Amino acid sequence: MRIGELARRTGVSERSLRYYEQQGLLTSTRTPGGHREYPESAVDRVIRIQELFAAGLCSKKIAQLLPCMRDSDGGPSEIATPRLVADLIEERARIDRMINDLLRSREVLDEVIAAASRGLPRPDSEADVEAARES
Repeated sequence: MRIGELARRTGVSERSLRYYEQQGLLTSTRTPGGHREYPESAVDRVIRIQELFAAGLCSKKIAQLLPCMRDSDGGPSEIATPRLVADLIEERARIDRMINDLLRSREVLDEVIAAASRGLPRPDSEADVEAARES
């Protein structure tokens, strides 16, 4: 498939797909006319790349990880290294810390909201929140 179809099927921009290739995350062949062509498996690969970016991994870490995964089921590969597993465990711990920090921030906001809204009618919807902001 061509880059436009891959972009359409994955919801990822053509620019991002070219970046993925530049970073070694995705490969394509070229037609005699110079157009990129991707195998069907590229759809799963791009989705996996997006999931890993969403998990907070950088492209360098993703490039190390992808060869250790099977695109169809995400299972481990024989070439996964103990160092890579340790790095991924460290990344997961970093994400857990970020989640905990966000939960604490939300608790503080809840307390501030509760204190600020004592005696005020509480908005029932986002439209009510927007109306309150405008007033």
